[in-house]
Amino acid sequence: MVVALALGVVVVAIVLLSIDRIPTEVSSLAIVVLLVLSGLLTPREALSGFSSETAIFIFALLALTQGLSTTGVMQLVGRRLLFLARFSSQAFIVMLLVAVCAFSSVASNTAVTAAFLPVATASVARTKVSSRRLLMPLAFASMLGGTIFLFGTSTNLVVSAAMEQWGLERLGFTELTPVGLPLAIIGVGVTLVLMRWLLPAREGEQAAGALPQREYVTEAVLTPGSRLIGKELRYVTEGLGVPVRGVVREGVMRPPDPRELLEAREHLIIAGSLDDILRVKDLRSIGLSADLRIPEDPRQSHTLTEVSVPPTSALAGRSLRDIRFAERYGLVAMAIHRHPTLQGSHHHLNLMGSLAGGDALKNISLSVGDLLLVGGPERRVQELARDEELTVLGSVEYQRPRYRRALLAVLIFVGTVLVAGLRITSPAIAGLAGMLAMIATGCVDTRTAFRVDWRVVILIGALLALGQAVEKSGAGEVLARAVLPLAGVIGPRGVLCVIMIVTVLLSIPMSNQAAALIMLPVGIHAAMDMGLDPRAFAVGICLAASCSFLTPLEPSAALVYGPGRYRFVDFLRVGTPLTVLMLVLLTFAVPLVWPFTRS
Repeated sequence: MVVALALGVVVVAIVLLSIDRIPTEVSSLAIVVLLVLSGLLTPREALSGFSSETAIFIFALLALTQGLSTTGVMQLVGRRLLFLARFSSQAFIVMLLVAVCAFSSVASNTAVTAAFLPVATASVARTKVSSRRLLMPLAFASMLGGTIFLFGTSTNLVVSAAMEQWGLERLGFTELTPVGLPLAIIGVGVTLVLMRWLLPAREGEQAAGALPQREYVTEAVLTPGSRLIGKELRYVTEGLGVPVRGVVREGVMRPPDPRELLEAREHLIIAGSLDDILRVKDLRSIGLSADLRIPEDPRQSHTLTEVSVPPTSALAGRSLRDIRFAERYGLVAMAIHRHPTLQGSHHHLNLMGSLAGGDALKNISLSVGDLLLVGGPERRVQELARDEELTVLGSVEYQRPRYRRALLAVLIFVGTVLVAGLRITSPAIAGLAGMLAMIATGCVDTRTAFRVDWRVVILIGALLALGQAVEKSGAGEVLARAVLPLAGVIGPRGVLCVIMIVTVLLSIPMSNQAAALIMLPVGIHAAMDMGLDPRAFAVGICLAASCSFLTPLEPSAALVYGPGRYRFVDFLRVGTPLTVLMLVLLTFAVPLVWPFTRS
């Protein structure tokens, strides 16, 4: 009766976690409540997962990843890689995927994908490779990178914690590396080959690149002491990926000459997407002219927002200088977007033509429908929302990276991982200490540090409780006995392969962590019943959970789904053979590193 009840709760959990309309955190808490109401666990046992060392360390690790993001560590690496695109597109792609794998081996693969996505998108024009063929390998590389080290993904950590509950030793920091590293190398290489064979470029895709975006026009200037002074313009346009449309000297805009040497305080006209403008704000040797006029005040919270000029606005026909925009609103207009149709039908409304004629951006008359990217204190933006002359469209998610603390953030992160990996102290304490060090040294502010995905932490707490209920009720042993007859037909490797296949299939409707924790008791009991070492089965389940590439439902894949203009079937085409290959490799490699029989 108890076993049937536990299996029923497992089925309900699978259904709840598979329904997209129900938030993950709601499903997780419902599972905890159900475990208590069914009598499978006491309230203390059901809630113990939330206070576990694993849940706390995962929270700290997510906060530490925020510190790497806010200091621009990944962006700096990505920008250095982007410089390779001018020499060899293939070398750039390979190094980009290697960097993604390396970061994902110790940090959240979702955060790594998000950090490198702008770099990959910006490289499309220079590498002559469509975003469709670049972004899926980027996502898959981040997922495969999580198999290299223990801290690469939360799935590894929760499986390691569950193994300890079964009397097995926790996974070591580098224990997965002998299989995870070759798996990542082969997986990335095969993905690139499969993309060529199974995902042909669509007609007109090469020229289109990424999705069309609004083009903003702005002015930039070399900052004092810029390392770009004396270098050729192509170092900026090709190396840094900045879309320069003109160089202003002596009040006249000239077409950009790639071999032209840059001078101190050089003025550049930039026309690009909003992402391009934000990327220029990230650079240290070049900055937006308007941006440099914003006074530094750490006590005030600054923000960016897009505003439009409505048809009833009295500002239409007047320039930013005429209306004294900065003094009037307490904000700075950084860039202007004007609809291409409007510029084409009226010569005097052409932004680039006006700039070529000697006008500065602040002297160009505004037109109805113009969009302005403005920045300044948040309270000023709130006041602007009440102004009838401009319409606030919405804020732009942006935070200037704290580059000066990038090295410090890396040292804190590496130190935390080493202390936790070597078990010098509790990983949870090491993670919390590292997070506090990030905050204390200014690598990340408190609000950003705690802006982690709490759904992951809640889900892990609930799943640890579910795994405890499965073990306590004996349901895992019952399921294992159902698999046991296969051993006489397909042998131990075949049983391991079947269990890993089920893990992969379960990870499609639910999370990787949930699939691994549900199958872990089955795998361990199956190994024990066959008289084999259960560690091989536990590790196989752990690695298989990170090798499901069949759908774009995994967070990293979901991030590239839109920008890459993929269809659902695209992931099936490339992901199915890749998943099958990974399972075959695991079936043969896992028993070699973790033998079925103890010596």
